[in-house]
Amino acid sequence: METRIKQIGIATLFFLLFSGITNVFAQNDEKFFTISGVVKDKSNNKKLEYVNITVSGTNLSGITNEEGAFTLKVKDSIQAKEIEFSRIGYFSTRIPIDGKNLSGQTFYMNPNEKQLKEVVVKSWENPESLVREAIRRVDKNYSNKPNMLTGFYRETVQKGNKFINISEAVIDMYKNSYAGNATSDRVQILKGRELLTTKSSDTLAVKLQGGPNLAIYADIVKNPDILLDEESLSNFIFKMENSEFLDNRQQYVVSFTPVVDLHYPLYLGTLYIDKETLAFTRAEFHLDMRDRIKATESILRKKPAGLRFRPEEMSFIVSYKQRDGKSYLNYIRNEVKFKCDWKRRLFATNYTMLNEMVVTECKEDAVSNIPRKDSFNKYESLSDKVMSFYDDNFWGTYNIIEPTESLESAVNKLKKEHK
Repeated sequence: METRIKQIGIATLFFLLFSGITNVFAQNDEKFFTISGVVKDKSNNKKLEYVNITVSGTNLSGITNEEGAFTLKVKDSIQAKEIEFSRIGYFSTRIPIDGKNLSGQTFYMNPNEKQLKEVVVKSWENPESLVREAIRRVDKNYSNKPNMLTGFYRETVQKGNKFINISEAVIDMYKNSYAGNATSDRVQILKGRELLTTKSSDTLAVKLQGGPNLAIYADIVKNPDILLDEESLSNFIFKMENSEFLDNRQQYVVSFTPVVDLHYPLYLGTLYIDKETLAFTRAEFHLDMRDRIKATESILRKKPAGLRFRPEEMSFIVSYKQRDGKSYLNYIRNEVKFKCDWKRRLFATNYTMLNEMVVTECKEDAVSNIPRKDSFNKYESLSDKVMSFYDDNFWGTYNIIEPTESLESAVNKLKKEHK
């Protein structure tokens, strides 16, 4: 387990940024229409983040940002009839579409609170046994053949409240059967750009975990040693929490907390397990920060002499989407918060690194692996492979994660600087 915990940090993010060569694949001229808006809780008008948006009957999907906003581009050729919104704790909502642009709309979801109060979990009195059984059903519940996933990936780095780097890309992710391991899984960039280039005054030459290869290493079902290694479950205490709903399907909710003190830090968090299939649908977890020295050794890969590094938080969200009786990787979010200061300086500076990836399409037929020479290696960040520029029409028909309000402001500021 120790090897895998460290392996999740092999992909790196360099705060000392370089311009690289963008590998851009030409897009076709296929027509599409756009659906955009904000998703809210109908009971209190609260904006809902991390809502899955899926075009019914297809493998096309997206996700809302922290402001509940989204934009979904739907190709005319798929003749889509409706889109579906789903989120933990809410009834799934379906909206008919007619092939025309639908922009700036507000979509509402109904919370499933009343039904949740009636749920009594009786079938699994021992939550650790439930997790063990879910692990044993991975081969049955997840794809047993190779997949090529296309997704949108974004890296942001903040110094205090100021963005000092924004990079984003469309990536391809080759994933072999879940009956195997992740050693042959690979990621390559299809199209990308760097929206903000770090100024010399903001440069901080530290190397942390992160990068597009999180689509490989943070897939906890494919990499069980990170969290779901049966032999290491005894390191945790499991507790059954109140049941939730996702995609109108009841989920067991199991929290876990470390109960042993090892020479490396463990994770604590929550697992969501489909009641009918016992497939893992979502995991929310963060690194145990009680021992800062161990946490630093787990997170930090390299720093300049004289720089003091203090980790504050490292958290993950990993979710899976069920389609045709199988579950597929859908979304990953990794956030690292830390402080840095130089010796003899009075105040430390806060930094936040956020990596976010959403799968927008999935292909299973005639799939071949990505050549190693075209894939990200364990030492590369996205910033190493993309160039710095801005273009409103850059993404074309690709689906992306809608920028948050603060990110939008940063991009607009950059556009003004380049005029």
